[in-house]
Parts: sequence; C-alpha cells; structure tokens
Amino acid sequence: MIIILLNIFQQNKPPLSETLIHIKKDLKKKSGMPNIKAELSLDEKSLLQRIKARTSLLNKNNITRTKAYLDFYNRFPEIHWAFLGHMVSRNGGWNMTDLKGSLLKRLLSRKEADSFFSFLERGNWLIFQDAYPQFLIYEESLKWGRNFFHLLPHLHISSFMETIWNHFLYNRDPYILTMALVVNEQSYLEERVLKHPTYKKNVLNTLEFMLQDFLSMNHILFPFLENGIMKLNGQTLRHFESLHERILLGKRLYAVLFSNKERYLLVKEWANENPHTGSRKDYWPHMFNNINEGAPGTLLNPSIKSCKIAQGSSKLYSPRLEFAWRNKVHQPAEPGDWFNDWKVVQYLAATEEKVDGEIENDYCKTLERIELAGITKKAIFLRD
Repeated sequence: MIIILLNIFQQNKPPLSETLIHIKKDLKKKSGMPNIKAELSLDEKSLLQRIKARTSLLNKNNITRTKAYLDFYNRFPEIHWAFLGHMVSRNGGWNMTDLKGSLLKRLLSRKEADSFFSFLERGNWLIFQDAYPQFLIYEESLKWGRNFFHLLPHLHISSFMETIWNHFLYNRDPYILTMALVVNEQSYLEERVLKHPTYKKNVLNTLEFMLQDFLSMNHILFPFLENGIMKLNGQTLRHFESLHERILLGKRLYAVLFSNKERYLLVKEWANENPHTGSRKDYWPHMFNNINEGAPGTLLNPSIKSCKIAQGSSKLYSPRLEFAWRNKVHQPAEPGDWFNDWKVVQYLAATEEKVDGEIENDYCKTLERIELAGITKKAIFLRD
C-alpha cells in the first residue's frame, strides 16, 4: 500500500543525497528478505533483557512514555525524533483526556469514549515499545564503543531500521534518522492499529470518528512562550487513515519544530519547564482547568469565543491523565516486519516545502464548533 501511495509522491521527488544512495543500495538487498537473527553471547542476551525491562517500566502510560522521550532527548540531542516524539506524545495524552473533558464528553457515550481511549493508548504503547529500545541500543553502542544494532531483530524491530541506524552511526544525519523513524513507526501502526478489525469497527468506522475529522480534531500543537505570551504552532492531519498522509505530516511537524532555531529553543524550554500531565491546562490555564468547575445541567449557552472563556462561564474541564484513565495492560505486539520494498527511501529525502506552523486560529474555531455540536446534541436530547 505504501508503495502505491509513493507513486504520486515520487512525481516531484527530491534528489537522493549520497548517503541516501548508499542506504538505498542496502535496502534493495534486504527487500523481501527474512529478518535474520544473529547468534548472541551471554552479555548480549543480558543486555536485551535489561532493555526489555527498562522499556516495560517506562511504558506504563502516556505520562511515563512522554517523559522518557524528553529525558532521552536531553541526554542525546542528536536524536531529533525523541523530541518530536515527546511533543506528539503530549498531544496523544491531551486527546486521551479530552474524552473525559467537558467538550467531547457531551458527544460520546461511555462505551465510545472507552473505545477511543483503547485506540489512542494502543498506538501510543506500540510506538514506544518499538522506538525506545532502539534508543537504548544506541545509548549502549556509544557507551561501549560497539555497534549493537544487530540486536534489533531480537526485539522484533524492522530490518529497515537496522540499515538506518548502521548508517547513522557514521553519517550522523539527524534528518534522515528522524524521517526513517517516522516511516517506521507509522508503517508499524498500519496493520496493528489502523487496519485492526476491532479498531476499524469500534473507532475508525464510527460516525463520531468521522465527526471529529470534520471538526478538525487532529491538531498537533507545539506550545511555547514568546515574550511572556503563550503561542501555539503545529499542524493538522485531515486524513488519519492514510499512511502516506501521516508520514507527510511527520515531515511537516519536523519542519515546524526544527527549521526555526529560536522557536525550537522556546518549545524545548517550555517542554522542560512544564511537566506533561495530560491536561490541556498545561499550556492554556486561561481556558482549561483540571478541576471540573461546571455544574450538572448547565452549558446550554456557548462559552468560547476567540479562544477566551465568556465572562461568568466556567473554564473547560480537562482532567489530568491519572484521574481520567487507569493504566491499561496490553497484549504483546503482533509479529511481522512491514518492510518489503526499498522505495520508501524516497520519504527520507529532504524537501524544500515551507511550513509556517500557524494553527492557533484553526484550533480556536475547532473548540467553538465542538462546543456548539455538544450543545446542539444536548438540546435535542432534552427536547426529546
């Protein structure tokens, strides 16, 4: 499927760098080949056990994962995906708590909210248990001055990433590594979440999911303070079910986060000074509160206008994740390697697309539309 989508992308494909040409040659050799596991020494087996244990410990919930990404990035700032992953994971947590917040709670039944949470949580969990062991192997490789990436198949990580990491150890190109991780993680999710029959039935095929897409609920926000004023940059994903579009979104998000050094430093400063709680109060305390201020039976009048709460109205309820959802026990990830065609290398080439990241106005309008939809639904329910 990804190769079909690439046909359109390749019509205006950017040229491959010398590094990507070498990667292309290696990927060509691997295309369609089984992911062979090397024989391991006792020390390597012990290392794998430590990596699995560390990953499992930090993969308890969205809060622990999101913090782990940032902690790793602060130690290894050359791994840009760790910071991108941290910021996107923050948004995943906000989406999870939205399901129990004052806006979406009016639109979704409890069963629907549970299904949506399972969908979001499974994706968040899967990405971490695939990506974080790669980071730990990188850390061990630097620590011991050895290449440990032959261990990736033992962690059920795609052969595609073994090629990429082997090249990164020598060329240190953060863009190529980041784009490779974007392609890898989104391709990894495709069969395990997006095409999983349970999620297709209970989430992706529901009217509510289509409604959220119509309301542009797939905003990815990057908050930062500039001269004491809170600002939001980011991007919006319109076609969540398209693997191709999710990969292109990753490229745009990277541009928003890293193309402007001053803005990047401000986002990083905000992230380090504001621990992730899952509540949207983290970035907009003037709009959201993690304590429910609203009284039952109210909220039939709009309270949001131009990203401000009307005088006399309660702030929007946005709970902390720990109070919204319990930790979920996951089944092991489904086996299989998504990589079967070298042409995905084209996604790793840098593009000259200009991305300004302006999103705040669209996000404000989204909040107004969601509130109006909830009020309309409640009014109809009361009338019936």
